Amino acid sequence: MEVVNPIIHLVPDNLKGLKILKDRLELNDKESELINNFPTVYIHNWENSEKYEVYVGESNDFFQRTQQHFDNENQNHKWQKNIKDKNASLYVIAHPEFNKSMTLDVENKLIHYLSSSVSVAKVHNARGNPQNKYYPCEDFNKIFSKIWRILRDYDSKLFLPESVIKDSAIYKASPLHKLTLKQLHAKEIIIDKIGECLLKNDKHQLVFVQGESGTGKTVLMSSIFYDLINIREHTLEKNQFKQSKIDCAIVVNHPEQLVVYQEIVRKLDLSSNGENIVYNPTTIINLFKDKKNSPKKRDKIYDVIFVDEAHLLLTQNNQSFTDNNQLNELLKYAKVVVAMFDKKQILSYEQYKDDKLIGEYIDYAKSNDSFIELTDQLRMMCNKKVLNWIKAFINDGKVEKLTKYRGKYDIKVFDDPSKLEKAIKNKASNEKTRLSRMVATYDWPYIRDKQCENDKYWSVKIDDWKKPWNGEYLRFFSPKEKKIIKGLAWAEQPQTIDEVGSTFTIQGFDLNYVGVIIGPSVKFKNGKIDYYSSFSCNRKAKYRRTLEDGSKINLSEELLKNELGVLMTRGVNGLYIYACDKDLREQLKKCV
Repeated sequence: MEVVNPIIHLVPDNLKGLKILKDRLELNDKESELINNFPTVYIHNWENSEKYEVYVGESNDFFQRTQQHFDNENQNHKWQKNIKDKNASLYVIAHPEFNKSMTLDVENKLIHYLSSSVSVAKVHNARGNPQNKYYPCEDFNKIFSKIWRILRDYDSKLFLPESVIKDSAIYKASPLHKLTLKQLHAKEIIIDKIGECLLKNDKHQLVFVQGESGTGKTVLMSSIFYDLINIREHTLEKNQFKQSKIDCAIVVNHPEQLVVYQEIVRKLDLSSNGENIVYNPTTIINLFKDKKNSPKKRDKIYDVIFVDEAHLLLTQNNQSFTDNNQLNELLKYAKVVVAMFDKKQILSYEQYKDDKLIGEYIDYAKSNDSFIELTDQLRMMCNKKVLNWIKAFINDGKVEKLTKYRGKYDIKVFDDPSKLEKAIKNKASNEKTRLSRMVATYDWPYIRDKQCENDKYWSVKIDDWKKPWNGEYLRFFSPKEKKIIKGLAWAEQPQTIDEVGSTFTIQGFDLNYVGVIIGPSVKFKNGKIDYYSSFSCNRKAKYRRTLEDGSKINLSEELLKNELGVLMTRGVNGLYIYACDKDLREQLKKCV
């Protein structure tokens, strides 16, 4: 059944604006009834240095609540003063189906969308409060889409297209997502364990969350971190935390993902007094060490350190830490470490953790009832047959016949890279699939901060076809052409549609459609896929690794397999492939 349109009014954000709205409502009894006597959602907004700042709220008494925001005696927050100083505007939103639960959900989703938008600098009340089942929750998505479309008619600069919002890396890592039932169960276990450790004043405890790419580890971690930073009322009640503040930090050893978390913290105003709470592992470890060039030494250990992509933490001896394992180091500096882990995303010999070490972490976590495994694939919109085909390709080296019953997931094989490029650009030209990019195995040379000797830029070259490689837009475009948007990941930068990315730029991020160039390090021989490290330019995937017992192990096949796996599981809606090896290309064409 089609839902009715919402009622939305835009007025100046002051007492005069409220008078204008009251005058309008006197002419419409139905709208007056909904806004005066039922729950509503409202948005204060103003421009600040070419970007917006917003406050989103919901109330059972819109006029009384807004009057409070205008009251000089209550203007203790900077955002309230900005209403007067910045020529602010006010939206009020009503709907016949609004009840308290739905308005909380609308408020939450508006905060989620606006905090994910490149046009918004800050959301001032990012409390987040997603609701469970209620009547009529089945109409929520339709109602919200209508609300967003009408808001876009008012201001398309503030309210960007939904597809643009949902493609942003901040949206995907946001703590404001509704979790699945399995994620909610995992969250409850983790919060209970953290509460138990803090109450007992335990130290050096490990919560180990294992899950393959796309199983929702990042969103789960982000949601728990957000609740603890805000010390939600239900968290306090459930775990009876005795402290009014929980000292948390996020650690991630991926520069692109680091920027995403920093933007989330900034936009949602999660850090008190501007304190840094997002770190790479070296920086946070150095906080506890006496080093001449390190930040001010920290005396107190953290309550909780969250580690996203814990598989990327270094394990080789390194000057930046005294232990040979950064996860062990982080355990020294927290009461609880919550580590998100996927062995199949280890891409460098420096990050390698053998099965014995991983088993020790898992056994330690299990002994404390703090081991969690996520198994549901939440990224790729494909059925199990397609997922199993991709897993067999990556894990077992098999190129099997792919069933025609693929659902909506699109897999194609191309004869040459120019055709692959054309197909990906065609997808990227559609607003709904604009986040489509080409990526490749690391089989072409690239040295960061070093100019390519024989060309203008480092490139992926296949016969007469070539494209800038691995973030080269920073060098390839002239200063006037560079339109780098601060806070956006590689795939979100518009220039990168003319580039080829790698695991260094795309790991941890989603694409609508991914075009994977499988380079010469991957070949089809004797009926199966083989890996040839001599063709790879990723030195960190080729070195032998010295283990603790002094023995050496060749990791190249495992790491090159992981590299391919990361690339082939980026696409939400589709996977397009070009293989440099002719035999592999022909086998794929037969089977796909």
